[in-house]
Amino acid sequence: MSLPKGKSNCITDVQGVKVGHVTLYEKLSETETVCTGVTAILPHDGNLFTKKIRTGSHVINGYGKTSGLVQMEELGLLESPIMLTNTLSIGPVTQGTLTYMLNQNPMIGDSSSTINIVVGECNDSHLNSIRQQAIKPEHAIEAIKNASAKPSEEGAIGAGKGMVCFGYKGGIGTASRTVTVDQRKFTIGCLVLTNYGKREEALFRDWGEIKLDTPDGSIMMIIGTDAPLYDRQLKRLSKRCTAGLARTGSNISNGSGDIAISFSTANTYNHDADLPIESMTFIRDDHPIMNQLFQAVIESTEEAIISSLENAKTTEGRKGRVIKKAPL
Repeated sequence: MSLPKGKSNCITDVQGVKVGHVTLYEKLSETETVCTGVTAILPHDGNLFTKKIRTGSHVINGYGKTSGLVQMEELGLLESPIMLTNTLSIGPVTQGTLTYMLNQNPMIGDSSSTINIVVGECNDSHLNSIRQQAIKPEHAIEAIKNASAKPSEEGAIGAGKGMVCFGYKGGIGTASRTVTVDQRKFTIGCLVLTNYGKREEALFRDWGEIKLDTPDGSIMMIIGTDAPLYDRQLKRLSKRCTAGLARTGSNISNGSGDIAISFSTANTYNHDADLPIESMTFIRDDHPIMNQLFQAVIESTEEAIISSLENAKTTEGRKGRVIKKAPL
């Protein structure tokens, strides 16, 4: 039996989570088109550097250029917005996000440590003239400032503007589920950036085959929850994204970057604390609620992927290429 959906069926159903987009679309010539963007996920509306949160990630297939995972894996903490963009824009998006965080925190790199910026990507070069490097640092800052707790726009929006999924228009998708234990309700939300899969691989529709000269593709899967979990448990949640992805028909190809990042808003970590001992509350691994949280991740990941297809619009990109909306 499927779990109940959140109020808006969106990652922003997790209290405090915000999502913002910047979309760029411009025909530069008969062959060149800017068709790309930036998406920002803010786990809470406070200062993420001084009020860090627990996080974990899982790399299903590592053909990706995601930045910031090394320190995140080492310390299990997230201290910046999670940013999504195209493959060749990791640099400017990191720079813009860094500038935003430096302006918010004068102590970074001075009286305090440096900061770890997390940016994920997918290759939108089938529709986007990616060599134009249209994304600039100010677009990352704008996406962060655009972030809202309202239900996120989906489809060909933000980082999803130029993405292709199963030969149809992909992009941003989101969904949520709730689980209840001892009259306490927890929410799991998922936001995906879909850019993977061949038409004949899709399991949920008999779409037939189509020959597109696209890369193997990638997907970024971001899981947010208010359930009290710590980094090792959040890595376990990230691993369950694999099952949700597989349900849609992904073969997790050799050239695909399939990466999941999970965070919990329940156990914050105070940057300025000067105590030798840190304590927190977390769910027991062997409690039945963990299995429900795993199920929530799988269901919300699968639905978010389908939603990215449902909400995308037919898009014309570079070289006159047209990617149609999926017949959903």
